[in-house]
Amino acid sequence: MKRTFLAKLQISARYSLIGALLLVLGVPLYQLFVLIPSGYGDALTTLNSTLRWINTHSFLFLGYRALLIIAFALMLGLPFALFRIIVAQEILGREEDEEAGGDEGEEIDEQGENIEHGEDAPAQEKEEDGDQADGMPSFAWRGKGYAVIAAWTGWLGLIFFAGGTLASTIYLLSSASSISPQGALTDNVAPLTGFFAILTFTVGGGLLALSCLFFGAVIARSGRNLWPTMWVTFGYLALTIAALMSGSAVEVAFAPTTGQAILSTPAILLFALWVLWFAVMVVRLKPE
Repeated sequence: MKRTFLAKLQISARYSLIGALLLVLGVPLYQLFVLIPSGYGDALTTLNSTLRWINTHSFLFLGYRALLIIAFALMLGLPFALFRIIVAQEILGREEDEEAGGDEGEEIDEQGENIEHGEDAPAQEKEEDGDQADGMPSFAWRGKGYAVIAAWTGWLGLIFFAGGTLASTIYLLSSASSISPQGALTDNVAPLTGFFAILTFTVGGGLLALSCLFFGAVIARSGRNLWPTMWVTFGYLALTIAALMSGSAVEVAFAPTTGQAILSTPAILLFALWVLWFAVMVVRLKPE
Protein backbone atom coordinates (compact mmCIF):
# COMPACT_ATOMS: atom_id res chain seq x y z
CA MET A 1 0.00 0.00 0.00
CA LYS A 2 1.12 3.56 -0.63
CA ARG A 3 2.56 5.29 2.39
CA THR A 4 0.10 8.22 2.42
CA PHE A 5 -2.87 5.92 1.87
CA LEU A 6 -1.78 3.57 4.64
CA ALA A 7 -1.01 6.44 7.00
CA LYS A 8 -4.58 7.74 6.72
CA LEU A 9 -5.98 4.28 7.30
CA GLN A 10 -3.83 3.85 10.38
CA ILE A 11 -5.01 7.16 11.83
CA SER A 12 -8.60 5.92 11.65
CA ALA A 13 -7.49 2.55 13.01
CA ARG A 14 -5.81 4.14 16.04
CA TYR A 15 -8.92 6.12 16.89
CA SER A 16 -11.00 2.97 16.48
CA LEU A 17 -8.53 1.09 18.67
CA ILE A 18 -9.03 3.59 21.49
CA GLY A 19 -12.81 3.43 21.08
CA ALA A 20 -12.80 -0.36 21.12
CA LEU A 21 -10.62 -0.46 24.23
CA LEU A 22 -13.04 1.89 25.96
CA LEU A 23 -15.91 -0.52 25.24
CA VAL A 24 -13.98 -3.69 26.00
CA LEU A 25 -12.09 -2.51 29.10
CA GLY A 26 -13.06 1.02 30.11
CA VAL A 27 -16.83 0.59 30.38
CA PRO A 28 -16.78 -2.82 32.16
CA LEU A 29 -14.16 -1.63 34.66
CA TYR A 30 -16.12 1.55 35.30
CA GLN A 31 -19.23 -0.53 35.92
CA LEU A 32 -17.38 -2.94 38.19
CA PHE A 33 -15.49 -0.48 40.35
CA VAL A 34 -17.68 2.64 40.21
CA LEU A 35 -21.30 1.90 39.29
CA ILE A 36 -21.97 -1.43 41.00
CA PRO A 37 -20.62 -0.35 44.43
CA SER A 38 -22.96 2.65 44.23
CA GLY A 39 -26.02 0.44 43.68
CA TYR A 40 -26.40 0.86 39.92
CA GLY A 41 -27.14 -2.83 39.35
CA ASP A 42 -30.11 -2.84 41.72
CA ALA A 43 -31.38 0.44 40.28
CA LEU A 44 -31.88 -1.11 36.84
CA THR A 45 -34.84 -3.21 37.96
CA THR A 46 -37.38 -0.51 37.09
CA LEU A 47 -37.34 2.86 35.36
CA ASN A 48 -38.41 4.64 38.53
CA SER A 49 -35.58 3.14 40.56
CA THR A 50 -33.16 4.03 37.77
CA LEU A 51 -34.31 7.65 37.83
CA ARG A 52 -33.97 7.79 41.61
CA TRP A 53 -30.42 6.45 41.36
CA ILE A 54 -29.54 8.97 38.62
CA ASN A 55 -30.98 11.74 40.78
CA THR A 56 -28.45 11.00 43.52
CA HIS A 57 -25.56 9.81 41.31
CA SER A 58 -25.79 12.09 38.29
CA PHE A 59 -22.03 12.53 37.86
CA LEU A 60 -21.41 8.78 37.98
CA PHE A 61 -24.11 8.23 35.39
CA LEU A 62 -22.74 11.02 33.22
CA GLY A 63 -19.26 9.53 33.35
CA TYR A 64 -20.60 6.13 32.30
CA ARG A 65 -22.53 7.52 29.35
CA ALA A 66 -19.60 9.74 28.36
CA LEU A 67 -17.42 6.65 27.97
CA LEU A 68 -20.00 5.08 25.66
CA ILE A 69 -20.45 8.21 23.55
CA ILE A 70 -16.72 8.82 23.18
CA ALA A 71 -16.11 5.17 22.28
CA PHE A 72 -18.64 5.15 19.44
CA ALA A 73 -17.56 8.59 18.24
CA LEU A 74 -13.95 7.43 17.96
CA MET A 75 -15.05 4.58 15.69
CA LEU A 76 -16.65 6.84 13.08
CA GLY A 77 -13.72 6.43 10.70
CA LEU A 78 -13.89 2.63 10.81
CA PRO A 79 -16.52 1.92 8.10
CA PHE A 80 -14.83 3.92 5.36
CA ALA A 81 -11.37 2.71 6.39
CA LEU A 82 -12.54 -0.89 5.97
CA PHE A 83 -14.21 0.05 2.68
CA ARG A 84 -10.93 1.47 1.35
CA ILE A 85 -9.05 -1.66 2.38
CA ILE A 86 -11.58 -3.86 0.57
CA VAL A 87 -11.30 -1.76 -2.58
CA ALA A 88 -7.50 -1.69 -2.43
CA GLN A 89 -7.34 -5.45 -1.92
CA GLU A 90 -9.61 -6.09 -4.89
CA ILE A 91 -7.57 -3.74 -7.08
CA LEU A 92 -4.37 -5.55 -6.09
CA GLY A 93 -6.02 -8.88 -6.76
CA ARG A 94 -7.17 -7.72 -10.17
CA GLU A 95 -3.69 -6.49 -11.06
CA GLU A 96 -2.19 -9.82 -10.01
CA ASP A 97 -4.70 -11.66 -12.20
CA GLU A 98 -3.83 -9.44 -15.15
CA GLU A 99 -0.11 -10.03 -14.65
CA ALA A 100 -0.68 -13.77 -14.38
CA GLY A 101 -2.66 -13.74 -17.61
CA GLY A 102 0.22 -12.12 -19.51
CA ASP A 103 0.11 -9.63 -22.34
CA GLU A 104 -2.31 -10.49 -25.13
CA GLY A 105 -1.11 -7.82 -27.56
CA GLU A 106 -4.36 -5.90 -27.66
CA GLU A 107 -7.17 -4.85 -25.34
CA ILE A 108 -10.85 -4.21 -25.85
CA ASP A 109 -12.17 -0.96 -24.44
CA GLU A 110 -15.62 -0.39 -22.92
CA GLN A 111 -17.14 0.26 -26.38
CA GLY A 112 -15.75 -3.00 -27.76
CA GLU A 113 -13.06 -1.33 -29.90
CA ASN A 114 -9.59 -2.88 -30.13
CA ILE A 115 -6.77 -0.73 -28.80
CA GLU A 116 -3.15 -1.68 -29.47
CA HIS A 117 -0.86 -1.84 -26.42
CA GLY A 118 1.02 1.40 -25.90
CA GLU A 119 -1.70 3.49 -27.53
CA ASP A 120 -2.82 6.43 -25.43
CA ALA A 121 -6.17 6.07 -23.68
CA PRO A 122 -8.72 8.87 -23.94
CA ALA A 123 -8.12 11.81 -21.66
CA GLN A 124 -11.34 11.17 -19.79
CA GLU A 125 -10.33 7.58 -19.01
CA LYS A 126 -6.94 8.72 -17.79
CA GLU A 127 -8.57 11.22 -15.54
CA GLU A 128 -10.93 8.58 -14.15
CA ASP A 129 -8.04 6.21 -13.48
CA GLY A 130 -6.08 8.86 -11.62
CA ASP A 131 -5.51 8.75 -7.91
CA GLN A 132 -7.49 10.87 -5.54
CA ALA A 133 -5.99 12.86 -2.70
CA ASP A 134 -6.37 9.92 -0.31
CA GLY A 135 -4.44 7.59 -2.60
CA MET A 136 -7.50 5.74 -3.92
CA PRO A 137 -8.32 5.57 -7.64
CA SER A 138 -11.25 7.74 -8.64
CA PHE A 139 -13.05 4.68 -10.02
CA ALA A 140 -12.58 2.70 -6.80
CA TRP A 141 -16.24 2.82 -5.78
CA ARG A 142 -17.51 1.35 -9.05
CA GLY A 143 -18.90 -2.15 -8.79
CA LYS A 144 -18.57 -2.10 -5.01
CA GLY A 145 -22.24 -1.59 -4.22
CA TYR A 146 -22.36 -3.85 -1.17
CA ALA A 147 -19.18 -2.35 0.26
CA VAL A 148 -20.51 1.18 -0.29
CA ILE A 149 -23.76 0.28 1.48
CA ALA A 150 -21.77 -1.31 4.30
CA ALA A 151 -19.65 1.81 4.76
CA TRP A 152 -22.57 4.23 4.85
CA THR A 153 -24.81 2.08 7.05
CA GLY A 154 -21.92 1.50 9.44
CA TRP A 155 -21.20 5.21 9.67
CA LEU A 156 -24.87 6.05 10.20
CA GLY A 157 -25.20 3.25 12.75
CA LEU A 158 -22.35 4.68 14.80
CA ILE A 159 -23.90 8.15 14.51
CA PHE A 160 -27.22 6.84 15.83
CA PHE A 161 -25.51 4.92 18.63
CA ALA A 162 -23.51 7.94 19.79
CA GLY A 163 -26.29 10.44 19.15
CA GLY A 164 -29.00 8.27 20.68
CA THR A 165 -26.90 7.65 23.77
CA LEU A 166 -26.22 11.38 24.11
CA ALA A 167 -29.89 12.29 23.68
CA SER A 168 -31.08 9.66 26.16
CA THR A 169 -28.44 10.78 28.66
CA ILE A 170 -29.63 14.37 28.53
CA TYR A 171 -33.24 13.25 28.76
CA LEU A 172 -32.70 10.91 31.72
CA LEU A 173 -30.63 13.48 33.60
CA SER A 174 -33.33 16.08 33.00
CA SER A 175 -36.10 13.72 34.09
CA ALA A 176 -34.20 12.58 37.17
CA SER A 177 -33.42 16.14 38.26
CA SER A 178 -37.11 17.01 38.30
CA ILE A 179 -38.13 14.31 40.78
CA SER A 180 -37.96 14.24 44.54
CA PRO A 181 -35.80 11.44 45.97
CA GLN A 182 -38.46 10.67 48.58
CA GLY A 183 -41.58 11.48 46.57
CA ALA A 184 -43.80 9.03 44.74
CA LEU A 185 -43.26 8.62 41.00
CA THR A 186 -45.86 8.03 38.34
CA ASP A 187 -45.43 5.42 35.63
CA ASN A 188 -45.26 8.17 33.00
CA VAL A 189 -42.40 10.11 34.53
CA ALA A 190 -40.07 9.59 31.51
CA PRO A 191 -42.29 8.65 28.56
CA LEU A 192 -39.62 9.11 25.87
CA THR A 193 -37.23 6.54 27.33
CA GLY A 194 -38.46 3.85 24.96
CA PHE A 195 -38.11 6.15 21.96
CA PHE A 196 -34.44 6.81 22.69
CA ALA A 197 -33.85 3.09 23.25
CA ILE A 198 -35.30 2.37 19.81
CA LEU A 199 -33.25 5.18 18.28
CA THR A 200 -30.05 3.77 19.76
CA PHE A 201 -30.40 0.00 19.73
CA THR A 202 -32.99 -0.64 17.01
CA VAL A 203 -32.06 2.01 14.45
CA GLY A 204 -28.37 2.28 15.31
CA GLY A 205 -27.97 -1.42 15.99
CA GLY A 206 -29.93 -2.35 12.88
CA LEU A 207 -27.71 -0.18 10.69
CA LEU A 208 -24.59 -1.68 12.24
CA ALA A 209 -26.03 -5.14 11.64
CA LEU A 210 -26.49 -4.32 7.94
CA SER A 211 -22.98 -2.93 7.76
CA CYS A 212 -21.43 -6.02 9.33
CA LEU A 213 -23.56 -8.25 7.11
CA PHE A 214 -22.42 -6.58 3.88
CA PHE A 215 -18.78 -6.23 4.96
CA GLY A 216 -18.69 -9.86 6.02
CA ALA A 217 -20.38 -11.01 2.82
CA VAL A 218 -17.96 -9.06 0.61
CA ILE A 219 -14.91 -10.53 2.34
CA ALA A 220 -16.32 -14.06 2.64
CA ARG A 221 -17.38 -14.06 -1.02
CA SER A 222 -13.78 -13.65 -2.20
CA GLY A 223 -12.42 -15.89 0.53
CA ARG A 224 -8.88 -17.23 0.37
CA ASN A 225 -8.62 -16.30 -3.30
CA LEU A 226 -8.13 -12.68 -2.30
CA TRP A 227 -7.79 -12.44 1.48
CA PRO A 228 -5.42 -13.96 4.04
CA THR A 229 -6.94 -16.48 6.44
CA MET A 230 -7.07 -13.94 9.26
CA TRP A 231 -9.14 -11.53 7.18
CA VAL A 232 -11.48 -14.29 6.04
CA THR A 233 -12.11 -15.19 9.69
CA PHE A 234 -12.62 -11.50 10.36
CA GLY A 235 -15.29 -11.45 7.65
CA TYR A 236 -17.15 -14.44 9.08
CA LEU A 237 -17.06 -12.86 12.53
CA ALA A 238 -18.78 -9.83 11.01
CA LEU A 239 -21.64 -12.09 9.92
CA THR A 240 -21.98 -13.38 13.49
CA ILE A 241 -22.09 -9.82 14.80
CA ALA A 242 -24.76 -8.98 12.23
CA ALA A 243 -26.95 -11.78 13.61
CA LEU A 244 -26.50 -10.63 17.22
CA MET A 245 -27.08 -6.97 16.38
CA SER A 246 -30.23 -7.86 14.46
CA GLY A 247 -31.56 -9.88 17.38
CA SER A 248 -30.82 -7.03 19.77
CA ALA A 249 -32.54 -4.52 17.48
CA VAL A 250 -35.67 -6.66 17.29
CA GLU A 251 -35.74 -7.28 21.05
CA VAL A 252 -35.54 -3.58 21.86
CA ALA A 253 -38.17 -2.77 19.24
CA PHE A 254 -40.66 -5.08 20.96
CA ALA A 255 -39.78 -3.99 24.51
CA PRO A 256 -38.29 -0.48 24.29
CA THR A 257 -39.06 0.56 27.86
CA THR A 258 -36.63 -2.03 29.22
CA GLY A 259 -33.70 -0.30 27.51
CA GLN A 260 -30.96 -2.72 26.52
CA ALA A 261 -32.13 -6.21 25.58
CA ILE A 262 -30.51 -9.51 26.52
CA LEU A 263 -28.52 -9.59 23.28
CA SER A 264 -27.48 -5.93 23.39
CA THR A 265 -24.50 -6.30 25.72
CA PRO A 266 -22.91 -9.35 24.01
CA ALA A 267 -23.57 -7.79 20.59
CA ILE A 268 -21.85 -4.52 21.51
CA LEU A 269 -18.98 -6.34 23.23
CA LEU A 270 -18.40 -8.63 20.24
CA PHE A 271 -18.60 -5.64 17.90
CA ALA A 272 -15.97 -3.85 20.00
CA LEU A 273 -13.69 -6.91 19.85
CA TRP A 274 -14.18 -7.02 16.07
CA VAL A 275 -13.22 -3.35 15.80
CA LEU A 276 -10.22 -3.99 18.05
CA TRP A 277 -9.11 -6.85 15.81
CA PHE A 278 -9.46 -4.68 12.72
CA ALA A 279 -7.54 -1.80 14.29
CA VAL A 280 -4.65 -4.03 15.35
CA MET A 281 -4.38 -5.58 11.87
CA VAL A 282 -4.34 -2.18 10.17
CA VAL A 283 -1.88 -0.59 12.60
CA ARG A 284 0.53 -3.48 11.97
CA LEU A 285 0.43 -3.07 8.18
CA LYS A 286 3.64 -1.91 6.52
CA PRO A 287 3.89 0.19 3.33
CA GLU A 288 5.20 -1.60 0.27
